[in-house]
Amino acid sequence: MGAVTTNTNSELKATRDAYGEALALLGSENPRVVVLDADLSGSTKTNVFKKKFPDRFFNMGVAEQNLVGHAAGMALSGLIPFASSFAMFLAGRAWEIVRNSVAYPNLNVKLVASHGGITLGEDGASHQIIEDFAIMRVIPGMTVICPSDYNETMLVIKKIAEYKGPVYVRVGRPPIPLIQRENYSFEIGKGELLTEGKDVLIVACGLLVGESLKAIETLKTKGISVTLINIATIKPIDKELILKHARICGAVVTCEEHNVIGGLGSAVSELLGEEFPVPVLKLGMQDVFGKSGTWSELLDYFGMRSENIVSLVEKAIQKKSKN
Repeated sequence: MGAVTTNTNSELKATRDAYGEALALLGSENPRVVVLDADLSGSTKTNVFKKKFPDRFFNMGVAEQNLVGHAAGMALSGLIPFASSFAMFLAGRAWEIVRNSVAYPNLNVKLVASHGGITLGEDGASHQIIEDFAIMRVIPGMTVICPSDYNETMLVIKKIAEYKGPVYVRVGRPPIPLIQRENYSFEIGKGELLTEGKDVLIVACGLLVGESLKAIETLKTKGISVTLINIATIKPIDKELILKHARICGAVVTCEEHNVIGGLGSAVSELLGEEFPVPVLKLGMQDVFGKSGTWSELLDYFGMRSENIVSLVEKAIQKKSKN
Protein backbone atom coordinates (compact mmCIF):
# COMPACT_ATOMS: atom_id res chain seq x y z
CA MET A 1 0.00 0.00 0.00
CA GLY A 2 1.61 3.23 -1.18
CA ALA A 3 1.02 6.77 0.01
CA VAL A 4 -2.60 7.82 -0.42
CA THR A 5 -3.65 11.47 -0.48
CA THR A 6 -6.29 13.80 -1.83
CA ASN A 7 -4.97 15.59 -4.86
CA THR A 8 -5.85 19.15 -3.92
CA ASN A 9 -3.98 20.53 -6.97
CA SER A 10 -6.03 18.55 -9.47
CA GLU A 11 -9.29 19.48 -11.12
CA LEU A 12 -12.22 18.96 -8.77
CA LYS A 13 -14.79 16.49 -10.03
CA ALA A 14 -18.25 15.53 -8.81
CA THR A 15 -19.26 11.91 -8.43
CA ARG A 16 -22.45 12.63 -10.38
CA ASP A 17 -20.29 13.60 -13.37
CA ALA A 18 -18.55 10.23 -13.19
CA TYR A 19 -21.96 8.55 -13.22
CA GLY A 20 -22.93 10.26 -16.46
CA GLU A 21 -19.66 9.42 -18.17
CA ALA A 22 -19.65 5.83 -16.92
CA LEU A 23 -23.20 5.35 -18.22
CA ALA A 24 -22.18 6.52 -21.69
CA LEU A 25 -19.30 4.04 -21.73
CA LEU A 26 -21.60 1.24 -20.58
CA GLY A 27 -24.06 2.10 -23.32
CA SER A 28 -21.36 1.54 -25.91
CA GLU A 29 -20.31 -1.77 -24.38
CA ASN A 30 -23.70 -3.30 -23.59
CA PRO A 31 -26.87 -2.77 -25.65
CA ARG A 32 -28.99 -4.09 -22.76
CA VAL A 33 -28.22 -1.00 -20.65
CA VAL A 34 -31.13 1.44 -20.55
CA VAL A 35 -31.55 4.61 -18.53
CA LEU A 36 -34.63 6.15 -16.92
CA ASP A 37 -34.84 9.59 -15.31
CA ALA A 38 -37.45 11.74 -13.58
CA ASP A 39 -37.04 14.94 -15.58
CA LEU A 40 -33.71 15.74 -13.91
CA SER A 41 -31.24 14.40 -16.47
CA GLY A 42 -29.26 17.64 -16.53
CA SER A 43 -28.70 17.38 -12.77
CA THR A 44 -28.21 13.62 -12.51
CA LYS A 45 -25.97 13.71 -15.62
CA THR A 46 -27.91 10.94 -17.34
CA ASN A 47 -28.21 13.43 -20.21
CA VAL A 48 -24.75 12.27 -21.30
CA PHE A 49 -26.24 8.85 -22.02
CA LYS A 50 -29.34 10.45 -23.55
CA LYS A 51 -27.29 12.30 -26.17
CA LYS A 52 -25.51 9.14 -27.29
CA PHE A 53 -28.40 6.68 -27.02
CA PRO A 54 -31.71 8.57 -27.24
CA ASP A 55 -33.64 5.40 -28.11
CA ARG A 56 -32.51 3.78 -24.83
CA PHE A 57 -33.27 6.76 -22.60
CA PHE A 58 -36.68 7.28 -21.00
CA ASN A 59 -37.78 10.49 -19.27
CA MET A 60 -40.58 9.40 -16.95
CA GLY A 61 -41.39 12.92 -15.77
CA VAL A 62 -41.82 13.92 -12.14
CA ALA A 63 -43.15 10.49 -11.17
CA GLU A 64 -40.53 8.50 -9.30
CA GLN A 65 -42.89 5.64 -8.42
CA ASN A 66 -43.59 5.12 -12.12
CA LEU A 67 -39.90 5.44 -12.86
CA VAL A 68 -39.03 2.57 -10.53
CA GLY A 69 -41.99 0.46 -11.67
CA HIS A 70 -40.99 0.81 -15.30
CA ALA A 71 -37.39 -0.05 -14.43
CA ALA A 72 -38.66 -3.23 -12.75
CA GLY A 73 -40.55 -4.19 -15.90
CA MET A 74 -37.51 -3.58 -18.06
CA ALA A 75 -35.43 -5.80 -15.77
CA LEU A 76 -38.01 -8.56 -16.19
CA SER A 77 -37.53 -8.16 -19.94
CA GLY A 78 -33.82 -8.87 -19.66
CA LEU A 79 -32.59 -5.30 -19.82
CA ILE A 80 -30.24 -3.63 -17.32
CA PRO A 81 -32.09 -0.48 -16.21
CA PHE A 82 -30.37 2.41 -14.45
CA ALA A 83 -33.02 4.59 -12.78
CA SER A 84 -32.07 8.02 -11.49
CA SER A 85 -33.46 11.06 -9.71
CA PHE A 86 -32.54 13.16 -6.70
CA ALA A 87 -31.85 10.88 -3.74
CA MET A 88 -34.72 12.37 -1.74
CA PHE A 89 -37.21 11.33 -4.38
CA LEU A 90 -35.70 8.03 -5.52
CA ALA A 91 -35.03 6.69 -2.03
CA GLY A 92 -37.85 8.55 -0.28
CA ARG A 93 -40.85 9.05 -2.50
CA ALA A 94 -40.44 5.74 -4.36
CA TRP A 95 -39.39 3.62 -1.38
CA GLU A 96 -42.43 1.33 -1.33
CA ILE A 97 -42.08 0.59 -5.05
CA VAL A 98 -38.37 -0.07 -4.56
CA ARG A 99 -39.18 -2.52 -1.77
CA ASN A 100 -42.08 -4.39 -3.35
CA SER A 101 -41.43 -4.15 -7.07
CA VAL A 102 -37.62 -4.31 -7.16
CA ALA A 103 -36.13 -5.83 -4.02
CA TYR A 104 -38.83 -8.37 -3.11
CA PRO A 105 -38.63 -10.10 -6.54
CA ASN A 106 -34.83 -9.49 -6.53
CA LEU A 107 -34.80 -7.70 -9.88
CA ASN A 108 -31.70 -6.42 -11.63
CA VAL A 109 -32.43 -2.70 -11.22
CA LYS A 110 -29.71 -0.14 -10.55
CA LEU A 111 -30.94 2.86 -8.55
CA VAL A 112 -28.41 5.67 -8.81
CA ALA A 113 -29.49 8.67 -6.74
CA SER A 114 -27.85 12.04 -7.18
CA HIS A 115 -27.72 15.06 -4.85
CA GLY A 116 -27.56 12.95 -1.70
CA GLY A 117 -26.77 14.43 1.71
CA ILE A 118 -26.53 18.05 2.81
CA THR A 119 -24.14 18.96 -0.02
CA LEU A 120 -27.18 19.25 -2.27
CA GLY A 121 -26.90 22.79 -0.91
CA GLU A 122 -29.27 25.69 -1.34
CA ASP A 123 -32.48 23.68 -1.86
CA GLY A 124 -32.47 23.07 1.88
CA ALA A 125 -33.70 20.41 4.27
CA SER A 126 -36.68 19.30 2.17
CA HIS A 127 -34.32 18.05 -0.55
CA GLN A 128 -31.29 17.09 1.55
CA ILE A 129 -31.81 13.43 2.29
CA ILE A 130 -29.82 12.23 5.27
CA GLU A 131 -31.77 8.98 5.73
CA ASP A 132 -31.18 7.11 2.47
CA PHE A 133 -28.47 4.72 3.68
CA ALA A 134 -30.74 3.69 6.54
CA ILE A 135 -33.93 3.16 4.56
CA MET A 136 -32.15 1.38 1.72
CA ARG A 137 -29.94 -0.91 3.76
CA VAL A 138 -32.91 -2.13 5.80
CA ILE A 139 -34.49 -3.57 2.63
CA PRO A 140 -33.63 -7.29 2.38
CA GLY A 141 -31.23 -8.04 -0.45
CA MET A 142 -30.47 -4.41 -1.32
CA THR A 143 -26.83 -3.48 -1.92
CA VAL A 144 -25.99 0.07 -0.79
CA ILE A 145 -22.97 1.99 -2.11
CA CYS A 146 -21.57 5.51 -1.64
CA PRO A 147 -18.30 6.05 -3.57
CA SER A 148 -15.58 8.37 -2.32
CA ASP A 149 -14.65 10.27 -5.46
CA TYR A 150 -14.98 10.55 -9.23
CA ASN A 151 -12.57 7.72 -10.03
CA GLU A 152 -14.16 5.25 -7.64
CA THR A 153 -17.60 6.12 -9.01
CA MET A 154 -16.46 5.18 -12.51
CA LEU A 155 -15.43 1.77 -11.16
CA VAL A 156 -18.63 1.37 -9.13
CA ILE A 157 -20.98 1.98 -12.07
CA LYS A 158 -19.13 -0.52 -14.25
CA LYS A 159 -19.13 -3.12 -11.47
CA ILE A 160 -22.83 -2.85 -10.60
CA ALA A 161 -23.73 -3.28 -14.27
CA GLU A 162 -22.00 -6.69 -14.09
CA TYR A 163 -23.63 -7.58 -10.77
CA LYS A 164 -27.06 -9.22 -10.87
CA GLY A 165 -29.48 -7.86 -8.30
CA PRO A 166 -30.86 -4.59 -6.91
CA VAL A 167 -28.34 -1.88 -6.06
CA TYR A 168 -28.66 1.62 -4.59
CA VAL A 169 -25.80 4.06 -5.25
CA ARG A 170 -25.62 7.61 -3.89
CA VAL A 171 -23.65 10.17 -5.90
CA GLY A 172 -23.14 13.81 -5.05
CA ARG A 173 -23.44 17.29 -6.46
CA PRO A 174 -20.25 19.07 -5.33
CA PRO A 175 -16.91 18.89 -7.12
CA ILE A 176 -14.45 17.26 -4.73
CA PRO A 177 -10.73 16.34 -4.85
CA LEU A 178 -9.62 13.07 -6.37
CA ILE A 179 -8.01 10.51 -4.09
CA GLN A 180 -4.62 9.44 -5.41
CA ARG A 181 -4.50 5.65 -5.51
CA GLU A 182 -2.36 2.99 -7.13
CA ASN A 183 -3.90 -0.07 -8.77
CA TYR A 184 -7.26 0.22 -7.01
CA SER A 185 -9.99 -2.18 -8.07
CA PHE A 186 -13.45 -1.70 -6.54
CA GLU A 187 -15.25 -4.85 -5.36
CA ILE A 188 -18.79 -4.90 -4.01
CA GLY A 189 -18.70 -5.69 -0.29
CA LYS A 190 -14.98 -4.98 0.11
CA GLY A 191 -13.51 -2.03 1.96
CA GLU A 192 -10.40 -0.17 0.84
CA LEU A 193 -7.51 0.11 3.29
CA LEU A 194 -6.06 3.58 2.68
CA THR A 195 -3.75 4.06 5.68
CA GLU A 196 -2.60 1.86 8.55
CA GLY A 197 -2.01 2.93 12.14
CA LYS A 198 -2.47 1.66 15.67
CA ASP A 199 -4.28 4.37 17.64
CA VAL A 200 -7.73 4.76 16.04
CA LEU A 201 -9.63 3.24 13.12
CA ILE A 202 -11.57 5.66 10.91
CA VAL A 203 -14.29 4.12 8.76
CA ALA A 204 -15.60 6.60 6.19
CA CYS A 205 -17.63 6.83 3.00
CA GLY A 206 -18.34 9.40 0.33
CA LEU A 207 -16.65 12.79 0.40
CA LEU A 208 -15.69 12.28 4.04
CA VAL A 209 -13.00 9.85 2.92
CA GLY A 210 -11.13 12.84 1.50
CA GLU A 211 -11.74 14.86 4.66
CA SER A 212 -10.45 11.91 6.70
CA LEU A 213 -7.23 11.85 4.69
CA LYS A 214 -6.72 15.53 5.49
CA ALA A 215 -7.39 14.84 9.16
CA ILE A 216 -4.80 12.08 9.20
CA GLU A 217 -2.10 14.51 8.01
CA THR A 218 -2.91 16.76 10.98
CA LEU A 219 -3.00 13.82 13.39
CA LYS A 220 0.45 12.73 12.25
CA THR A 221 1.86 16.03 13.53
CA LYS A 222 0.34 15.16 16.91
CA GLY A 223 1.98 11.72 16.96
CA ILE A 224 -1.31 9.89 16.37
CA SER A 225 -1.35 7.05 13.84
CA VAL A 226 -4.64 6.17 12.20
CA THR A 227 -6.02 3.39 10.06
CA LEU A 228 -8.47 4.62 7.43
CA ILE A 229 -10.89 2.30 5.66
CA ASN A 230 -13.01 3.55 2.79
CA ILE A 231 -16.28 1.65 3.02
CA ALA A 232 -17.91 2.44 -0.29
CA THR A 233 -20.19 -0.57 0.13
CA ILE A 234 -22.24 0.15 3.22
CA LYS A 235 -24.22 -3.05 2.67
CA PRO A 236 -22.92 -5.74 2.59
CA ILE A 237 -20.25 -4.26 4.84
CA ASP A 238 -16.72 -5.65 4.94
CA LYS A 239 -16.88 -7.31 8.35
CA GLU A 240 -13.49 -9.01 8.15
CA LEU A 241 -11.52 -5.85 7.35
CA ILE A 242 -13.26 -3.72 9.99
CA LEU A 243 -12.89 -6.33 12.70
CA LYS A 244 -9.21 -6.88 11.95
CA HIS A 245 -8.34 -3.21 12.40
CA ALA A 246 -10.76 -2.56 15.25
CA ARG A 247 -8.86 -5.24 17.18
CA ILE A 248 -5.57 -3.50 16.44
CA CYS A 249 -6.72 0.05 17.18
CA GLY A 250 -9.24 -0.49 19.99
CA ALA A 251 -11.36 2.56 19.08
CA VAL A 252 -13.34 3.56 16.00
CA VAL A 253 -14.56 6.80 14.41
CA THR A 254 -17.13 6.63 11.62
CA CYS A 255 -17.63 9.48 9.12
CA GLU A 256 -20.61 9.89 6.81
CA GLU A 257 -22.73 12.60 5.21
CA HIS A 258 -25.84 11.04 6.71
CA ASN A 259 -27.75 10.89 9.95
CA VAL A 260 -25.63 9.15 12.58
CA ILE A 261 -28.70 6.96 13.17
CA GLY A 262 -29.14 4.12 10.72
CA GLY A 263 -26.26 4.65 8.33
CA LEU A 264 -22.59 3.66 8.18
CA GLY A 265 -21.98 4.39 11.86
CA SER A 266 -24.89 2.21 12.88
CA ALA A 267 -23.74 -0.60 10.59
CA VAL A 268 -20.26 -0.51 12.11
CA SER A 269 -21.68 -0.34 15.66
CA GLU A 270 -23.95 -3.32 15.00
CA LEU A 271 -20.99 -5.36 13.78
CA LEU A 272 -18.64 -4.45 16.62
CA GLY A 273 -21.36 -4.73 19.26
CA GLU A 274 -21.77 -8.38 18.35
CA GLU A 275 -18.18 -9.30 17.54
CA PHE A 276 -15.71 -7.01 19.34
CA PRO A 277 -17.13 -4.17 21.48
CA VAL A 278 -14.93 -1.05 21.41
CA PRO A 279 -15.74 2.68 21.61
CA VAL A 280 -17.39 3.92 18.40
CA LEU A 281 -17.83 7.66 17.86
CA LYS A 282 -19.90 8.86 14.91
CA LEU A 283 -19.35 11.94 12.79
CA GLY A 284 -22.33 12.90 10.67
CA MET A 285 -25.67 14.65 10.98
CA GLN A 286 -26.54 14.51 14.67
CA ASP A 287 -30.21 13.63 14.19
CA VAL A 288 -31.05 17.07 12.83
CA PHE A 289 -32.34 18.30 9.48
CA GLY A 290 -30.17 20.26 7.08
CA LYS A 291 -30.39 23.94 6.19
CA SER A 292 -30.13 26.08 3.08
CA GLY A 293 -26.63 27.21 2.15
CA THR A 294 -23.70 26.40 -0.08
CA TRP A 295 -22.45 22.85 0.24
CA SER A 296 -19.15 24.07 1.66
CA GLU A 297 -20.85 26.27 4.26
CA LEU A 298 -23.07 23.38 5.31
CA LEU A 299 -20.15 21.01 5.86
CA ASP A 300 -18.59 23.68 8.08
CA TYR A 301 -21.84 24.39 9.92
CA PHE A 302 -22.62 20.76 10.67
CA GLY A 303 -19.06 19.86 11.65
CA MET A 304 -18.11 17.52 8.84
CA ARG A 305 -14.62 18.78 8.13
CA SER A 306 -11.15 17.39 8.76
CA GLU A 307 -10.72 19.43 11.95
CA ASN A 308 -13.89 17.86 13.36
CA ILE A 309 -12.54 14.42 12.55
CA VAL A 310 -9.30 15.29 14.35
CA SER A 311 -11.24 16.26 17.48
CA LEU A 312 -13.31 13.08 17.39
CA VAL A 313 -10.22 10.90 16.98
CA GLU A 314 -8.65 12.53 20.03
CA LYS A 315 -11.86 11.93 21.98
CA ALA A 316 -11.88 8.29 20.88
CA ILE A 317 -8.35 7.85 22.20
CA GLN A 318 -9.43 9.27 25.56
CA LYS A 319 -12.37 6.86 25.70
CA LYS A 320 -10.10 3.95 24.84
CA SER A 321 -7.70 4.81 27.65
CA LYS A 322 -10.56 4.73 30.17
CA ASN A 323 -11.69 1.23 29.17
